[in-house]
Order: sequence, then C-alpha cells, then structure tokens
Amino acid sequence: MVASKKKPIHTRWYTGDTPLEDLDPSAQVAHEIVHQHRDLAPSVDRIMSAELTDPQRLHALDLFQKSLVDVGGPYRDPRAAIAAAIA
Repeated sequence: MVASKKKPIHTRWYTGDTPLEDLDPSAQVAHEIVHQHRDLAPSVDRIMSAELTDPQRLHALDLFQKSLVDVGGPYRDPRAAIAAAIA
C-alpha cells in the first residue's frame, strides 16, 4: 500500500501552489491562525485588508495571535490589534 501525500490545508492566504515558507511573513501568520482557528478568518481578513504597511500588518497579526491564548487579551479584537500596530 502506497502512502498518500497529505494535501495542504488551503486558506485565502495559502493555496498550496507554493511552499508556505515562500509566502511573505504576514501571509504565513495569517495562514497559521486560520489553519488553527477557522472561525477567526473574518478577523484575520480584517487585519490583512487594513491599510497598514507590511511591518504594521505583521505586528497586528502577531498581537492578535498572541492574544488568542489569553481570554482577556486586549488584542483579541482585530481593531485593537490594528490600532496598536499603527501607534
């Protein structure tokens, strides 16, 4: 029996056409968050589509992702993560 190659999980930011590590850092984090928490896709999309520079977007995603383990985390709301990244 031949082992089948597992297909990658697709998200808006990663379709499996290129290696994940070839995506820009923000897309990698966005994919990771949605891959682990599909229900958070609208929040991640809000951050990804915000008018931010690439470093600001990555910072907002990092804040949002880190807040996911903290129930009362201030950056669980993507708008707060975006505002903090701009400041």
